[in-house]
This record gives sequence, structure tokens and C-alpha cells, in this order.
Amino acid sequence: MLKQTLIEATRAGAEQLVHFYDKEYTVSNKEGVNNLVTAADHASEAAIISVIQKNFPDHFILSEETGELKQDSQYKWIIDPIDGTINFSKGIPICCVSIGIEKNGEMILGAVYSPFLNEFFLAERGKGATLNDKRINVSNQTEVLRSCLVTGFPYTYLDMPNGPLEVFEHLIRKGVPVRRLGSAALDLCWVAAGRFDGFYEHKLQAWDSAAGFLMVEEAGGKVTDFENNHYSPYQPHLVATNGKIHEELVEVIHNRKQL
Repeated sequence: MLKQTLIEATRAGAEQLVHFYDKEYTVSNKEGVNNLVTAADHASEAAIISVIQKNFPDHFILSEETGELKQDSQYKWIIDPIDGTINFSKGIPICCVSIGIEKNGEMILGAVYSPFLNEFFLAERGKGATLNDKRINVSNQTEVLRSCLVTGFPYTYLDMPNGPLEVFEHLIRKGVPVRRLGSAALDLCWVAAGRFDGFYEHKLQAWDSAAGFLMVEEAGGKVTDFENNHYSPYQPHLVATNGKIHEELVEVIHNRKQL
């Protein structure tokens, strides 16, 4: 019932994306110049939470717009009602609903649904990852130099050694194709599906990566922080790869290796 509720909640949120897409609606701004929240975000979130609370009223919920709906529960739902809000607001169909479920602090289920691309990704701890019910696996690329990577940039720039622009420059000056799609959840799913060989980002929130990082792991990939340590969605740095280029990409991010 848990997995079925996850699927139902994800689809309910996506219905709101379809309903609002390419129409007029209210838009407001959060921290950062272009960090938007729309009426569609709120409608999607409300639809998702309604499904969850109907089936599991005692579960903890963490959602991007509402924040924490605390419960004394071993289960936590981590929700991004629209990952890729800028894309959505501009009519760019690279956006999705992303929901992860933790049990006692371990991510056990994740769903990411992009209704405009007709792609429903689902992962279950120990049981693999699927795209539209077909098993997916990470790529077999073994060199960063020959990889196709994806990244994102924070709305508030981080002045730090080897920050987002510096790492980006190291890679593109060597001819490595690095994409920037605007949806971390889909970036992770596309690593899981073998479309990208790796993804890194300097500043993510739990709702950005909760479902997607499980997708990568269940598709045979590897996810860590920038220090190559065990990944937690409650810290900002993420490296997700097919596993074969992981250590090398971490070294490149720290500028300890030249390509």
C-alpha cells in the first residue's frame, strides 16, 4: 500500500502541473532573484499531501513549500511539488514531481514523474529502478573526459573554492559536455537511465534529491557528498555517477586532477 500511495500521490501532483501548464497563474519570489513559487506548486503540493494523509495520516511530511508537518513516525515523505519551477513557468517541459519516502532515516522508495515527457521513474530499496515499468541501469563510461555530465547552479551564488563556475570551467575547457537542465530530480533520474554519466551540484535541498539519489543507487550507480562520503539529502553537496567515473569526478571537482 505504501508504494501504491506513492504512485497515486505523484500522479495527483502531476495532474496539477498539467492543469496549470501554459496558463496564467500567480507567481511569487523566494530567496534569490529567480527562485519562484507558483500557484501550481501550491496546488500540486496540496494534492500530494491530501493523498498521503488520506492513507497515512500519522506519517511525517517534509515539503518544499509547506515545510514540516511533524508526526512521531518512522516514515517521512519528502516532497518537491514541482522540481524545475522556472522551466515550468516558462513553458519548458523539463520539470517534474519528486517524492521520496524514508523509513527510520533510510530512503526506501522514490518516484519522479515528468508528465510532459511521459516519464515515470520509480525506485524501491533493494528492488531496482524503473522508467515506465522498464528496468533502467547506469552507463558504462569509464572516463570523465569522455562523459556527458549535468549540473545545476544555485540561485544565490556560493563564493567558495572550486565553486559552481570554477568546476564548470575546468570541465568545459577540456571539451567535456556539461548540461544544465534546471531540474535536479530529472538530472538524477537521467543518470540512473544511463543518459548522463554523472551529475554534481553544490547546493541542493532534501526535496531536490530524495527520490533521485535512490534512483541512481538502485540503477547501479553511486551517490556521495563532495568528500566521497555516504550521501545524506540533508547536506548540500552531491555527486552522482555510474560509479565508474566517480572517484575521478570527485578529484576534478576539488581541482586535484587535471583532465
